Amino acid sequence: MNEIQNNLRAVRARPTSKQRVADCDIHPAPRSMEQDIYPHLEKRWQSHLAEYGAPLRSGFQNGTNYPKGQPQASRRDSFLPDGGFPGSDLAFMREQHLDPNNVEFGVMLPLRVGLGLQNQELAAALCRAVNEWQITEWTSKEPRLRGSVMVPYEDPAASVQEIERCAGKPDFVQVEVLSRCAEPLGNRKYWPIFEAAQAAGLPVAVHAFGYGGWAVTGGGWPSYYMEDMVAHSQSMQSLVSSVVFEGVFERFPRTRLVLVEGGLAWLPSLAWRLDRLWSQLRSEVPHVKRPPSEYIREHVWLTSQPIEEPEDRSHIVDVMGWIGWDRVLFASDYPHWDFDDPAHVLPAPLSKEQRQQFFLENARNLYGVGHE
Repeated sequence: MNEIQNNLRAVRARPTSKQRVADCDIHPAPRSMEQDIYPHLEKRWQSHLAEYGAPLRSGFQNGTNYPKGQPQASRRDSFLPDGGFPGSDLAFMREQHLDPNNVEFGVMLPLRVGLGLQNQELAAALCRAVNEWQITEWTSKEPRLRGSVMVPYEDPAASVQEIERCAGKPDFVQVEVLSRCAEPLGNRKYWPIFEAAQAAGLPVAVHAFGYGGWAVTGGGWPSYYMEDMVAHSQSMQSLVSSVVFEGVFERFPRTRLVLVEGGLAWLPSLAWRLDRLWSQLRSEVPHVKRPPSEYIREHVWLTSQPIEEPEDRSHIVDVMGWIGWDRVLFASDYPHWDFDDPAHVLPAPLSKEQRQQFFLENARNLYGVGHE
């Protein structure tokens, strides 16, 4: 992560990046439910939320009980002058992030509302409302921004309906789910989502986090927020293994899977291990016709934040070389506390072509933005 200046005026004073970038992980937030989400939500659900709330699929009523590194998990300087939520004001986002960091286009992934709920009918209504809010308050007002189709992924039928409703709208460039589902993501339960995304020509973005109803580690609930953060990469490894071995890429060969905010240095070693096990146990999964590493290299993209930072930075360059320079996307995670500044995210020497791929061209090619 990059150190953030507390002086907002200093942040605004000059561009921090001369390189044009596509930021593939920006988190917008509603100013309030009443102001931004309720206009797109049926009165029935407004009353339901007021009376009963929105319980999560979690052992904790309001999500995990781990204290965040910053309030609202955000940069201290990203709160609005009036104390409003970080990421909730377009003009402020332009001034603090889009303009100074030379963002040519940004992909939004809403997180605060609608995902991981126990009441699936409510989840579907909220996902629809959030998708409409993305259009009304963001993509219709800022041509550099694109949205993600939020879906109630524990209800695949409702997810398909929402994907089909949003398909073809230029406001959206991908389908969004979270990494900690009730079942491993390759499970047949979720196949309709992959099928609908493929039919719509949309990648499936899996953002780290979520509430599947289970502990975030294989051994139970961790004691510290730090452990919860580390477990994001574990959940990504589990879902990649599941998607490969369940045969998702064979059944839906045009699937493009984008792993967001789960790190990336773990992928080569995971692929090597999967290849070895597949070579010895492939009779168990005859539908997996090729080595897992081949599917991964063809179908999986990863965002950079939170990119690993080894003491010898050339090591991360080697990792990116194995993954493929056309498969890694720049992401800032704005406005969260572990935000990565594009001017400092890759201090290791790279070729001009590699930098252009990483910061811009890979996202253009994946999302078809800038090639219209």
